[in-house]
Amino acid sequence: MVKASREFQVFAKPFGPICNLNCSYCYYLKKKQLYQKASSFIMSDNVLEEYIVQHIEASPGQVIRFSWHGGEPTLLGLSYFKKIVALQQKHQPPGFLITNGIQTNGTLLDEDWCRFFASEGFSVGLSLDGPREMHDKYRLTKDKKPTHQKVIRAYSLLRKHHVSTDILCVVNATNVSFPLEVYRFFKHVKARYISFLPLVERQPEAVGGVSSLSVTPEAWGRFLCTIFDEWTEKDIGQIKIQIFEEAARTAFNQEHSLCIFKPICGDIPIIEHNGDFYSCDHFVDADHYLGNIKEMPLKYLLESKAQNAFGKAKSADLPRYCRECSVRAMCNGGCPKDRFIKTSDGEEGLNYLCAGYRLFFAHCQPFVSMVATEWKRQGSKVNSIELSGL
Repeated sequence: MVKASREFQVFAKPFGPICNLNCSYCYYLKKKQLYQKASSFIMSDNVLEEYIVQHIEASPGQVIRFSWHGGEPTLLGLSYFKKIVALQQKHQPPGFLITNGIQTNGTLLDEDWCRFFASEGFSVGLSLDGPREMHDKYRLTKDKKPTHQKVIRAYSLLRKHHVSTDILCVVNATNVSFPLEVYRFFKHVKARYISFLPLVERQPEAVGGVSSLSVTPEAWGRFLCTIFDEWTEKDIGQIKIQIFEEAARTAFNQEHSLCIFKPICGDIPIIEHNGDFYSCDHFVDADHYLGNIKEMPLKYLLESKAQNAFGKAKSADLPRYCRECSVRAMCNGGCPKDRFIKTSDGEEGLNYLCAGYRLFFAHCQPFVSMVATEWKRQGSKVNSIELSGL
């Protein structure tokens, strides 16, 4: 049986771009335009089962990971996800483990959802942009009602049922100016896993080439440095922050787990509601449509020349400024979607957030070097996941 040559993570969109919110900065709602003739955005039973079978068949390891995204996948209802689990169990090979993750805005979660997540071992990514006034500025319902209270209730229920939950905070032009307020709020609600996602909305006609909601590179760098200082002083071993964990990986000579910092990307493609395969969540467009799983199996789409070329272009197209950068190992040029500005000598392909990343990675380098030294001193007995006590 042909397997994928490397580990992969598919963002499956069982309800396409359909969502119950109308967040000001959402890039995926507009993907509905790709399917103007669609009568329904619900992934049919046939496509769903075919996808699950193909995903299992393509997975190269003993652990088979599914990731459910949107839009808002919980709009499909709990019964739909019970069907997903039943189909996975039906096709699960002996000796293999199947895991599930779901990304949600949390507004529809209740006791039944959280009991289900707990019993089936789901991990949850929960979108929360900080304190109420910051979150509710952009994350509103379609009739412009706030959502913060519902999300906090969802997080409380997830904690009550001991569901592994990662807070995903979009850092935008507003909350980027309040790093400690944002971070301390997450500490107040007892968050244990936090990912900060910088908002970069490309708008070529605007000053700076981005929308007014986007972070500036310098503000993004200061945001990370400020939180990093408090984290290293008070919270190592208590709170995991994804970008800090990624920086620490270089101390242990580990590969990055976050796609934007890998030297080669293309390991996180998209399956839309009808089985369409796209290269990446940020490249769901006609140029990056590679086929449909009903016509070409997932394992071949993953290994296709087009997908491999998409992944390798990240490294091949790095400008000289990046290749010679002292923190290249931590960054590797960042996400290709943000590589649209020029270097000081006019070369194309520099990441819009470069100045911010350079500021942060240079700031945390002494800590990373200390971790690497301690790791060697202790004979490799510590790792990037266990930094407490260093």
